[in-house]
Amino acid sequence: MRRRTFLTGLGGAMAAWPLAVGAQPGKARTILWVSTEAQPDPFIDGFREGMREHRYSEGQTLAFTLRYAPGDPGALRAMLPEILALPADLIVSSGPAIVATRAVTAKPVLFAISSDPVALGIAESLARPGRNFTGITFMSLDVAQKRVEILKELMPHLRTLAVLSNTTHPGEQLEYEATKRAAEALSLRLAYASFTSGADIDAALEQVRGSSADAMLAFPGGATRVHKVRIAEFARAHGLPSMFGSREHCEVGGLASYGAHQRTIYVRLAAYADRLLRGEKPGDLPIEQPTTFELVLNGKTARALGFEIPPSLLARADEVIE
Repeated sequence: MRRRTFLTGLGGAMAAWPLAVGAQPGKARTILWVSTEAQPDPFIDGFREGMREHRYSEGQTLAFTLRYAPGDPGALRAMLPEILALPADLIVSSGPAIVATRAVTAKPVLFAISSDPVALGIAESLARPGRNFTGITFMSLDVAQKRVEILKELMPHLRTLAVLSNTTHPGEQLEYEATKRAAEALSLRLAYASFTSGADIDAALEQVRGSSADAMLAFPGGATRVHKVRIAEFARAHGLPSMFGSREHCEVGGLASYGAHQRTIYVRLAAYADRLLRGEKPGDLPIEQPTTFELVLNGKTARALGFEIPPSLLARADEVIE
């Protein structure tokens, strides 16, 4: 079972974007898709589905230009001059690609990211971004706390929780403080394993290993997403129940995830693409946040860990991967 994810905006007036985007009726629009995902990419599939729902026909009224750097946001930065030179009515920046596309100033950019867009410097506020960026952020301090609570329910005897976190991820300190409050309320000790780039993840995982933690929580972010297989394999190899922010981590062997269903988010993102292509201004479109979330569990990983998932969580899970 999957819950459909709904989103809320925070208000904002509408204004016209220059005629380069609000082009003549019937003219084919070009969207430049920039991503660090490996192909096949489930997120562009969701976005294409959303565009079809808004009556766009690829090859007739819509064209895509795709630029991928699988698992390497730095490579996208190197590609930025080429990206900026490509003709496009709209840029869609998927996940960690925002590392590169945040430098774009002359074209509207639509994003779906796990970080805080204000701290990232691409928006003045969620309610009124004020620049050429808008989209959806997955960051939620309430959800960060809920992940700790679910881990405690998974493991009633949990005492020490390792937190794997990228300190350069915009909004990370707020997420850590929310996690810390939830841990304190449950009498848990946190073992903070921090890193600053993908190159440092192995050292951070070694910190986790040395912390004698009972479980591991990986904060959402570009680096943890790019290295999701390595992190999930580490947790399994060291007998650590693990919690993540999206189902993609469970699909590669993580034990549990709690967060928005990302493919559904990209279907929703197409609604904003339609509005931008019709002439609305990104700086006036409020940045949205998910309000409905899914719990995904990996039964195969649980068995490999010799771990029994409580029936109460099995009953609430949106999906149990077997």
